[in-house]
Amino acid sequence: MHKNILIFILIVLISQAKGIGQEGIKYIKAGTLYDSKNNVLLKNKLIQIKGTRIVSIDEVESLPKGAEVLDLSNHTVLPGLIDAHTHVLFSQDANKDFAEHSITSLTMEHDGLRTLRGAKRAKSYLYNGITSIKDLGNSGRFLDVALKNAINEGTTEGPRIFASGPILAAQGGQIYDVLPEHQQIINLEYRIIKSPEDGKNAVREHVNQNVDLIKVCADNIPNKTFLSVDEMKSIVQTAHDHNLTVTAHCITNQSAWNAVEAGVDGIEHGFNLADSTLTKMAEKQIYLVPTENSRSYMDVYTKLAGYQPDELDWVDDYIARMNDRLKRAIKKGVQIVAGSDNYTNINTSRGQSSKDMFRYYFEAGMKPLDILQASTYLSAKQFNKENRIGVIAPKAYADIIAVEGDINKDFVNTIDNVVFIMKDGAVYLDATK
Repeated sequence: MHKNILIFILIVLISQAKGIGQEGIKYIKAGTLYDSKNNVLLKNKLIQIKGTRIVSIDEVESLPKGAEVLDLSNHTVLPGLIDAHTHVLFSQDANKDFAEHSITSLTMEHDGLRTLRGAKRAKSYLYNGITSIKDLGNSGRFLDVALKNAINEGTTEGPRIFASGPILAAQGGQIYDVLPEHQQIINLEYRIIKSPEDGKNAVREHVNQNVDLIKVCADNIPNKTFLSVDEMKSIVQTAHDHNLTVTAHCITNQSAWNAVEAGVDGIEHGFNLADSTLTKMAEKQIYLVPTENSRSYMDVYTKLAGYQPDELDWVDDYIARMNDRLKRAIKKGVQIVAGSDNYTNINTSRGQSSKDMFRYYFEAGMKPLDILQASTYLSAKQFNKENRIGVIAPKAYADIIAVEGDINKDFVNTIDNVVFIMKDGAVYLDATK
């Protein structure tokens, strides 16, 4: 009798142990799976997820009996998208002046209110399938890091935030026409660099505040000041010593050339890049984040900004120049990373506004899969996270979305039709049920 009881207890314990091993395990059946590392679409794959991580990618036939299944057999499954240039703690109306709005925000908007507004914007990225963002300043004194922490601890919903903290800039930053006696206000938004040694100290300050990367302003247009090559070199060297990458805001070609000479990892905007600079970027494997908008976005923006119909000749010229710059960059072999820089209120959510970048890249001539890779694997690779985000692979975070439509034949509408969103293994949208 005692022997039988012992056997029964052992059987129960073994079955419980098996159950424990299966806790938190679920599977996604992907009719089409986007392999972002190799930039190809694969058919009929099974994604195994345990907790917050992906365990394996197998054939659909290997699905265990009785397993928890999320059936996306009729959809294209992608890694969570990444917007590599955001400002979630900043927003302005199209008809407002940047400097005036910045000063008003810094002097009349409480940091608590600013952060709560940023949290709402951040949430909208997640619910548009953008599960990670690279937030690049205009966020007060490390409010972006605070928001990142709040999301990570579950206090509020949002994408993974990779925060730069205050932008490192030359005197005056990007806030123009501030009187000498009020220059200290600019210190609330930018870290002003006064020498190469001060640049090192600024990076150390940022490291101690747990930033994820460093952003510099290689120029401050319309302010006339700019960081020197030596100042940027000291910033880059110190950041790299702490395993942080450095990306540079550049409007002029000269500032981009200086940043490249200083050894930065990426160029943001680069509106006026010359072929010689693009060649140097390709040689040094420095990426470019083109932050342009589609024609339809520009139509909305110019109306909200108050332009008259006879004042819009510049729009077509601007789009043509930016398309040419993008094509030249691709031809030179510069790696493109997708980023929106959409901080203007155009009467839609910030996350939805951000997705206009996909329309722009497509209209500019990029191929659908190349756009996807620029907003997943390549984006993650540029700050050394390609094994954790932007990819559906073993050990990566379970940040997964699904879209309805044909990626190759109807890219713009398909990428906008997100029907499934998972971040860290938790499902936020499942319209297939």
